[in-house]
Amino acid sequence: MHPHILYLHRILHTSLSLYLGQESEYAAIRDIPLPESRWLEEVLQGQKVNFEERVVVLLALMPHIHPQTLDLFFMQNKTFDRPFTEFGGWKGLSHGGFLPTGETVVFLLTHKELEKRGEVMRLFDKDHWFYTRDILRLEGHAPGEPLLSGRLVVSDDFLSRIHYGREFHPDYSTNFPAKRITTRLEWDDLVLPYNLCEELNNISTWLKNEESIRQRWQLDRIIKPGFRCLFYGPSGTGKTLTATLLGKRNAMEVYRIDLSMVVSKYIGETEKNLAGIFDRAEHRNWILFFDEADALFGKRTQTQSSNDRHANQEVAYLLQRVEDYPGMVILATNMKENIDDAFLRRFQSVLYFPVPDERLRLQLWQKMIPAEWIGKNEELLSYAASFTLSGGSMVNVIQHCAIKLSQHPSPLLTAEILRAAIVKEQAKEGKNIPKNPTSTAPAIG
Repeated sequence: MHPHILYLHRILHTSLSLYLGQESEYAAIRDIPLPESRWLEEVLQGQKVNFEERVVVLLALMPHIHPQTLDLFFMQNKTFDRPFTEFGGWKGLSHGGFLPTGETVVFLLTHKELEKRGEVMRLFDKDHWFYTRDILRLEGHAPGEPLLSGRLVVSDDFLSRIHYGREFHPDYSTNFPAKRITTRLEWDDLVLPYNLCEELNNISTWLKNEESIRQRWQLDRIIKPGFRCLFYGPSGTGKTLTATLLGKRNAMEVYRIDLSMVVSKYIGETEKNLAGIFDRAEHRNWILFFDEADALFGKRTQTQSSNDRHANQEVAYLLQRVEDYPGMVILATNMKENIDDAFLRRFQSVLYFPVPDERLRLQLWQKMIPAEWIGKNEELLSYAASFTLSGGSMVNVIQHCAIKLSQHPSPLLTAEILRAAIVKEQAKEGKNIPKNPTSTAPAIG
């Protein structure tokens, strides 16, 4: 048996023996030797753990790693023909074992000393490392019922470290309407105007050094943790890629919020959905990315109906959660003018992503088009850059060209193939390329 499981096993049996007046090897649970293994300290990543905290963490973990250890709590009180109230505990919907609660912790740690109950409750305060490091919490007690009747819940992140030795990545679902986004590109692959690159470098500096910057001149008195940023501009100009690369550059996970699953017509549901996302993200080093943000962060309206009041309440709630979030929040929109002014005032940065000019388009084509497609026909890149396209549209053009070239024995791109792909892409936007463009196409072949 694992040393820490055996340790808790001895604590449970000693507690019950002492409580029931039976013979016991130990006069108090504190007399039980600590395990020599440093396993718990290792999974808690160096956190100092006192006796009470060790008992709570092990108790909370037992249903997940050795549930039968807690079966002795199913003992019946023969006087009343029911379970012992003082043991606490829940019975799960599918789990057949004993689920410990705050009352179970009280039973083990206080041994009938009621004055110590308050000390146990302080273990579940929001300033304790159980909460601030997102290790465990009490959850599920009904309104008006004792706090300690809540079940001990271990965080998904801590369980992932226990079981798999890695950080937890929640799955996209109705309970968590956000998807982790990644990219194989690197920071140097970004092609943006110089002033925009400067702003992004400043944001990256803050993400790397936020704590030291806030404390260096005691600025933490006036500057709250976190960073709030608005990206706006036409579609395909790099807003999502930039958010993803900011995360990659600073070792932060980026989660894109699916607003179609967040926004609800039912009163209170939108706030509930948002609370689930922010609560889960609060203790993690995440960037929350709200794409097409005007759907949720839009301007408040004059209150003329209950629906207007409901919509305004949603905006007010969201404003508060964004402002209180200690991490980074990025909003992206095509239409800045639709964003509520109250949000704009609270953004540290508002960045415009323009459609790239011809110089930037040339850089993008040089990075995107495989060299073997071009051969010695460098003029083809200048020809491609003469057409006004966003970065996202360029990717579509390259895909069209790739499909065409895959049907040829030689992967040599021609002006004819390139022009046909650009015509197809611009037609989606209702644009027509003139038959005789001002720029001269290089010779075909």
